[in-house]
Amino acid sequence: MRPHDGGLLRSTAVATDDVEEHSISEPRINERIRVPEVRLVGPAGEQVGVVRVEDALRLAKEADLDLVEVAPDARPPVAKLMDFGKFKYESAMKARDARRNQANTVLKEIRFRLKIDAHDYATKKGHVERFLKGGDKVKVMIMFRGREQSRPEMGMRLLQRLADDVAELGSVESSPRLDGRNMTMVIGPHRKKAEAKSEQRRKRDEERATKRSTKHGHAGDAPDEAAPAETAGEAPQGGTAPGEAAQSETAS
Repeated sequence: MRPHDGGLLRSTAVATDDVEEHSISEPRINERIRVPEVRLVGPAGEQVGVVRVEDALRLAKEADLDLVEVAPDARPPVAKLMDFGKFKYESAMKARDARRNQANTVLKEIRFRLKIDAHDYATKKGHVERFLKGGDKVKVMIMFRGREQSRPEMGMRLLQRLADDVAELGSVESSPRLDGRNMTMVIGPHRKKAEAKSEQRRKRDEERATKRSTKHGHAGDAPDEAAPAETAGEAPQGGTAPGEAAQSETAS
């Protein structure tokens, strides 16, 4: 059991017994676990069983690991043997990657009129296919005018037709729904295509960061860059998901 991790947490703990310790964001570890017994899980995920907390702490010390309470509300609480410092580092890296992938997600927008001719439909379908091939999601919007608002089933048929036509490139992530005078649907690229696009953008960002740091004589110290913003010709209606840029193409 490494004293520096437990010492750091103990130094930040409130020194009063009437304050619930698990109210802080981090789980209780080592001597801060003040229960008679725990259901112990080994470092590889194996079930050890219910043991006295003193025995669990002894096993953690012998293995040079931490005893971490992972399910405080269970009866008895579940604790796991792990390297808590390594666990926190890996969790931070996963969170950073998740934020980076979210920033790389681009939501395109294509607008249809309910009464669209064959040529315009083919053109707009081509745009949707191009976006999906590029690894981007597409928000498809049908704009109802006048009495068209009383025929939502026609909008449903048009969106379903489009989804069927591009099924080889993507699938419906958000089913058609009415949003005021519009009906919207989101189509996302198949996972492998989206992951490949995200990896391509990540490598591009890393290359730019490396070039910048080399230019200033500080290779390896450049901060992370967010994915370059893509400007929209027209603000999308109905809003976009957090972390997603939106681009729109208005039907003629």
